[in-house]
Amino acid sequence: MSTAPEATSSPSVLARLRSSKLGKTPFWVQIVAGLVLGIGLGYLARAADISWLATTLETIGRIFVQLLKLAVPPLVFTAIVVSVANLRNVTNAARLAARTLLWFLVTSLIAVAIGLGLGLLTNPGEGTNLKTEGLKPPKSTGTWIDFLTGIFPTNIVDAFTQVNVLQIVFLAVVVGAAIIKLGAKAEPILKLNESVLELVQTALWWVIRLSPLGTLGLIGKSVAKYGWDLLKPFATLTVDIYVGCALVLFVVYSLLLKFAGGLNPVNFFKGAWPAIQLAFVSRSSVGTLPVTRRVTERLGVPSEYASFAVPFGATTKMDGCAAIYPSLAAIFVAQVYGIDLGIKDYLLIAFVSVIGSAATAGLTGAIVMLTLTLSTLGLPLEGVGLLLAIDPILDMMRTATNVAGQAVVPILVAAREKTLDLAAYNNPHGDLYEDAQSAVIPAQASVKAPAAA
Repeated sequence: MSTAPEATSSPSVLARLRSSKLGKTPFWVQIVAGLVLGIGLGYLARAADISWLATTLETIGRIFVQLLKLAVPPLVFTAIVVSVANLRNVTNAARLAARTLLWFLVTSLIAVAIGLGLGLLTNPGEGTNLKTEGLKPPKSTGTWIDFLTGIFPTNIVDAFTQVNVLQIVFLAVVVGAAIIKLGAKAEPILKLNESVLELVQTALWWVIRLSPLGTLGLIGKSVAKYGWDLLKPFATLTVDIYVGCALVLFVVYSLLLKFAGGLNPVNFFKGAWPAIQLAFVSRSSVGTLPVTRRVTERLGVPSEYASFAVPFGATTKMDGCAAIYPSLAAIFVAQVYGIDLGIKDYLLIAFVSVIGSAATAGLTGAIVMLTLTLSTLGLPLEGVGLLLAIDPILDMMRTATNVAGQAVVPILVAAREKTLDLAAYNNPHGDLYEDAQSAVIPAQASVKAPAAA
């Protein structure tokens, strides 16, 4: 009979690090430190023309984004397969899904209205004196035909190798629905997807732990490469984007939480801030998905509902990239080219923003959504080239707004359905990263919603 060996060995280096003051430093403090240090190093690299420092910062940022994007195809596919399949365990699942979609549409309309209002008030494209000669339209553009036909993959392998998130979402929804239809026969497939999802999320949490370094590199690269001079012709547009996103993020969402959900908005920002700040530096809604889902659950949303609403939102809910940005950018491009827009054009912008938001697909950047908007309005697609240089700077605030909205809507729906854990919402606690393993989507559980009023 053997017995377990006594723990007489000295603590490991990792254990000593965790027990040290450094190991206990809050994660948000580490990210803020990376942000400040990145700005300082980026400014130094630009001011002193230190090319090796600028290259190092760019390399660190690029590697971090590549690691995040590496997990996108398996993460999106398995998360949506499992969440759709688990809807069979959710009471009144159809109503929950419908109300989630409805709130997505409502908040998108509010966001696009704010974008249009700011654009009409400030005229961001007037007096910029930007030269448009020689500009070419982007190689890949968005049209309604491309958008509709692009949903359906012609080759399953290409959908994953080319990271076409919209097609991956379509495939995942079909597989999840088929699992529900087949029932017990498809249980091994569901178990496989759950295992792969747990594996991917575990690996992605390791990447997320590198966020302070990624922040340093991404912010430092932007400062070193672009500086502040680049923003001068785009100053009004940049301010509009940041102000518009801030209004949606801090005002609109707060008012909705307060009056539609009866909740204290301050508690939302306390609990959701890790996801918002990671989205700001990573510029990827999908890459932030595990954190978004974790903070949503930590704020009291039932896990079974969050496992559906958050992945769904990460690929379709884009108030920053698909509402505020294209509305302001379309006005900017029209004014640069001296084209007048009418009421019909503004209504088209609102329509495109609400219906076509899935075209952004949760990846870094919103170029496809912008080209879809410009082509619908008949504006020169060459105008996209004007905005490419400052897109990374704009995209940080856009993505932070996207992710905040992806957390707000499930909280609102759960609150109105009386399934929100108010004790958890009013006191978000725990180390988001130490208990990351609990963020795995459950296979068998149920959430009960009351009968419709």
